[in-house]
This record gives sequence, structure tokens and C-alpha cells, in this order.
Amino acid sequence: MAKDRKVFLCTDCGFESPKWEGKCPSCQEWNTMVEYKIPGGSKNKPSRSPVARPENDPVLIQDVEIEKRRRWKLTDKELERCLGGGMVPGGLMLLAGEPGVGKSTLLLQVATHFPGKVLYVSGEESTEQIKMRADRMKKVSEKLWLVSEVEVGKIEHHVRKVEPDLIILDSIQTTYNRNLDGEPGNIAQLRHCTMEFQRLAKDHHVAVFIIGHVNKEGGIAGPKILEHIVDTVLYFEGDQQYNYRMLRVHKNRFGSTDEIGVYRMQQSGLEIVEDPSMMFANRSSQDLSGCTTAVMIEGGRPFMVEVQALVTPTVYAAPQRSATGFDLRRLSMLLAVLEKRCGFPLGKQDVFVNIAGGIRVNDPAIDLAVIVALMSSFKDKALSRRICYCAEVGLTGELRTVHRFEQRIKEADRLKFDRIVCSTRNEAIHKLPNDIAISPVANVNELLEILFG
Repeated sequence: MAKDRKVFLCTDCGFESPKWEGKCPSCQEWNTMVEYKIPGGSKNKPSRSPVARPENDPVLIQDVEIEKRRRWKLTDKELERCLGGGMVPGGLMLLAGEPGVGKSTLLLQVATHFPGKVLYVSGEESTEQIKMRADRMKKVSEKLWLVSEVEVGKIEHHVRKVEPDLIILDSIQTTYNRNLDGEPGNIAQLRHCTMEFQRLAKDHHVAVFIIGHVNKEGGIAGPKILEHIVDTVLYFEGDQQYNYRMLRVHKNRFGSTDEIGVYRMQQSGLEIVEDPSMMFANRSSQDLSGCTTAVMIEGGRPFMVEVQALVTPTVYAAPQRSATGFDLRRLSMLLAVLEKRCGFPLGKQDVFVNIAGGIRVNDPAIDLAVIVALMSSFKDKALSRRICYCAEVGLTGELRTVHRFEQRIKEADRLKFDRIVCSTRNEAIHKLPNDIAISPVANVNELLEILFG
């Protein structure tokens, strides 16, 4: 009988080594190598794909024949767009997110409306609990099979029995292989189980959706190799204090990563938000100091967000700097530009910036809206809420062009804004037949002189 084999796996990247090393040779992180025992014997070896591949010889790329298979179309058009136009048979997709954000709810909705046969495998809920949730959501399907199972071998048995078109696994952290050492969720189990589901997807030509937990840093729990194994990585995000959810694409072998889905959590489940601008834009009927509107692009979609700023004299030795939904380091940079290039003394002011609605924005095009909101609060002067702003601000105070400018203008025009302030560097300024007035500005000083005198 073969002896058990000991290996050392990196908890960050999943690198395997026969001996312990202080620093992982792959990701260069220190003290991440953990010992695991792999049972010996051929019967305990991880199964390999039994599919025969006769075309082992190198072939010219133009001679490779591609078997055209249709994507599964979904009733959830947000998810369908994020997946690149539908669900690919044989694809392995990973959905990650914080606890309670709605991952299971989203995939249960997908399962109940899927046109083919679905096997929903849960290691966290019983079949009765899943049925209760489906009843609460009023989702019923005659093609949905439920099973509560966590052992990979038994799950494969159920797959062969049901022969589904879609497998949903909730979650990968609860599954395990009984022939491997360690509890479910450890590095070795996660890596092996993910590879087993990849094999299932390819061998049975079935789409597989697995749910993954996230760690305290917000990344997917487990080794980085999980993201390399799967074909698609989706993140489901949302603040528990708000009812909206955002689906972001971080990796997609079958489509673009430049997509985003927006949902609203309701008692009956997740609803698609057709018009995100109406959710995040300023809908107040009065003009207030410190409030501006920016046109941002998130996942290829333009929508409006409200930027709020508050500037007050500090009572502390060191002034406070706080940003919610906006990068704090970028806020510090914009404050430095206002002090150095524009001469505004903000060193003794507490500064607070908030992106209303709980959304987090990474688009640099909202720089100008942040600066105008800061100065509006500092001067305590209200500006028209019918003006929106769209430009990146450089360290010299110049306004820089932003990508997809035409889309941003069309969105502002659709929402009946009177004017959009942008950079003079945008080439398409005079080519767009819109009703909205366009005000190109060269730098921050010029704009602040116009707005505040």
C-alpha cells in the first residue's frame, strides 16, 4: 500500500512544494506555506478526465474545427450581459460576495427561470429551506432538482443521474473530497474540488455556477489559483444599509469584463434596475451648497451620481479627511491641487466627501464634481442642480479628457440636464447634436473663477 504524501501549499496562491519554505517561490509572500497530507494509493488519486482526445498532434490554427454550440439565454438580462450574452455550456463560473448580499437568491432566480434542466446542490441549506425561499420569492420550476450534498464523489453521481444543463453549487467552501486530508474549505480541498467541477463541466458539457465566500479583505476566500481555474469570476456587491446590489465582472473568457449589472433587493427577491441614474442621481427640488452631480461610467454603462461635500473649520490639531464611496488618497490629491494651484487654504478645514446612495466610484471622471462640491461647501454657495460635471483633474490643475464622452453626454441629455461641464480636450464636443449645453473648460482655476468669481 502506497504511503501518504506530505506537501506544502501556499495559502495565498496555492503553490505546491515538497518541502517547507519561508517565502513562497510563486507569489513571494512570507510564512504562507502550510503542510497537508495527501493519501497514497491509486484509488485515492484525484480523478482525471476520461475524455479521449485523439488530436494530440500539433495542427494549424486555421485547420481547427470549432463545434458551434449556442449559449443559454437568460430571463435575467443583467446577468446575461455580464456573462457575455448568455451562459456557455461547459463553462465554470464563480460568483463571490459578502454574506447576506444575495448570491443564493440571485442563482435561485436563475435556476427557476432557466430553460434547461437544473441541479441545485447546496451544502449550506437543506432542500426544505431552499423550497421555503423559492416559495417566498414565488419562483416555481418543473425543471429544478434540489439536493443537499457536500462530497464531490456523491455530487458527481447525482450529476450523472439527473443529467442537468446547469449545475449550481452553494458553496465551494463547503465541498470536500473524502480522500484528501483536511476540513472542507482548506487550500487543498478548495483547489481539488474546483478542478473536479471544472472536469465535470467539460466532460458533461454542462454549465457550472459555484458560489464562493470572501475573506475579510474582500477577496475570494482560498488560493488565487481558484480564479485561474474558473472561466468567469463575478463579484456581487452591496451595502447592507441599502437595497441595491451591483454585479461586477472581474474575469470572463467568453465575453467582456467591461460590464456591470444593477439590482434592487426586494421582499420577493432581486429586481433588475433598468435606469441606475434614477437611483443614484440627485432628485432634490432645491439647490444646496456642497452638492453636485457627476456623469460616471461603470461597467460600460453611463449613469449619474450625486457627490456631496462638507468643508468646516477644524477643532483638532490635525484636520479630518473622510471619504465614503471615493478613494481617500485621490481626495487628498484633489485637496493638494486646490491649495497649490488655486490658492485655497484648506489645511485647517475638516473635509468630508460622500457619494450618495452607498455606491463606490473608481471613475476619475468625477474628479471635477468632487472639486466643485468642495468649493461650493467651502464658499457656502449653492449651485444649480441642473448642471453636471465630467472631467479628470490632473496635478497641474488641468482638466483631462475622459473615455466614452459621447455616452456620458447622451445620458445627461436623456435626464434633461441643462449643461455639462467638461474638458476642452474632448474631441467630440462640437460634433454631438444634443439639446444639452456643453461648457468646455481648460483648468480648475478657470472654472472656479466662473462659478464663484
